[in-house]
Amino acid sequence: MPHPSAPARRTLLKALAATPAAAVALGAPAAPAAASVASAAPGIVKSLPDAYFTVRGTNAEARFDAFGDTGSLTPADRFFVRNHTSTPVLDAADWRLTLWGDGLHGRAPVHFTYGQLRDLPSVTRTALVECAGNGRSLYATQQGQPVSGTPWTLGAVGAARWRGVRLAEVLRRAGLAHDAVDLLPRGLDDPYVSGGTDHGRVRRPLPVAKALDDVILAYEMNGEPLPYDHGHPVRLIVPHWVGIASIKWLGDIEVATRPLASPWSTDWYRLFGEPHPAGGSAPITRQTLKSGFQLPFGATLEAGGVHRLTGRAWSAHAPVRSVDVSTDGGGTWRPARLHDGPRRGAWVRWSLPWRPTATGPATLLSRTADAAGNVQPATAVHNTQGYLFDAVVRHPITVA
Repeated sequence: MPHPSAPARRTLLKALAATPAAAVALGAPAAPAAASVASAAPGIVKSLPDAYFTVRGTNAEARFDAFGDTGSLTPADRFFVRNHTSTPVLDAADWRLTLWGDGLHGRAPVHFTYGQLRDLPSVTRTALVECAGNGRSLYATQQGQPVSGTPWTLGAVGAARWRGVRLAEVLRRAGLAHDAVDLLPRGLDDPYVSGGTDHGRVRRPLPVAKALDDVILAYEMNGEPLPYDHGHPVRLIVPHWVGIASIKWLGDIEVATRPLASPWSTDWYRLFGEPHPAGGSAPITRQTLKSGFQLPFGATLEAGGVHRLTGRAWSAHAPVRSVDVSTDGGGTWRPARLHDGPRRGAWVRWSLPWRPTATGPATLLSRTADAAGNVQPATAVHNTQGYLFDAVVRHPITVA
C-alpha cells in the first residue's frame, strides 16, 4: 500500500522573520517566531551562538560546559539539534497527522488536525532526548577505536518539559486493531540522500507495546509551542529511548499487524562490529547512563584555590542513585552532592568542592550509578557506528 500524503504547507526560508499562523484560528497558541539571526549551520533555523553550540554539519551540538546556568530543564535556544537534512518550516494551520495501515479497524486512513489534537486530553512529561551517538567521539579519543558518524562529545542531549497527547489516546480514537504489532512514524523533513541513495523521509519502527506505554505526541516544549528545529508543529517523545525514536515534524504513522523496518532500523541504529552478532544486533532502543563535568575540556584551574566542580548525571534505566568523582585519574573517589531528587528520565545536577595542590596536567572523572544497579564502566563496548557510549569520561584539565 503506498504511503498516503500528509498535507503540510512549507513556507520559504526567506520568510522566516514572520511568525507562522500556527493555528491561531484554532484557538491554539501562536507558533514560535523564527530566529532573526541567520543560522550558523545549513538548514537550522535558530541562532547558534559559539558560546552555546558546536556546529557539526547539519547538526548543532550543545556545549555541555555551558549547561551550568540552565537549571534542570534545557531552554529551547540551548537544546541540541539533530537533523538528517534541514528543518522544515511548517504551518500548523495546514498540518494534519495521518494514521493508516492494516493495524486499524476498517483499514481506512484516519486524520487529525492540529486543533483536534490540542482538543484531546493533554499530558505533560519531563523527559530527556539524547542522540544514540552522544559521546561517539570518545570511542576514538578515549579508547583508540575508530567509529563512523557525527563526532559528538557529550552535548547531544537535553531535558525539557513536553506537553501533548498520549499516543495511546490517538491510536484508540483511530481504531487500533487488537493484532497490531508495529508502528512506523514518519517525519515531514526532506528525504535523506546518502551515497547516491535516496532513503526517504526519516522513519523508524515503534512497537505497539511501547506506543501504548508512555509515548506522547508533543506540541509544546517548556511551556511554548515547539520551535521549528525541535519538531514544530508536532513530534513524538519516546521516553528513555534513543533520540531517533522521537520523530520530529511528524506527518503520518503506519499501523501494521506485521513487523516493520526502515533503513533507520536495519542499516543504522544497530550495533555492528566484533563484539556483536555477524548481522548486527537488534535495533537499539533504550539509552544508557552517563555523567559529565560542566567544565571545558582542557580547562585551567588555579592551584591552592577551592573549586566547585559541577556536572550532570542521568540514566535511561532507573533514577540516579549516586555520583562519585575522582580528581586523580581514578585513584580515589569521593561522593558528589546531588542537587535534584533522583527521578527516572531526568538528569541530576551534582557538585563537589576540590582544592588542587599539585600543578600540572590532571584527569577528572565522574561515575554514575542508578537504582537498578547499573554503574558506568571504565570502557564502553565498541561498535562501528559509535552508539551508546557509556564509559566514565576522562576529563583532562591543567592545574597551574
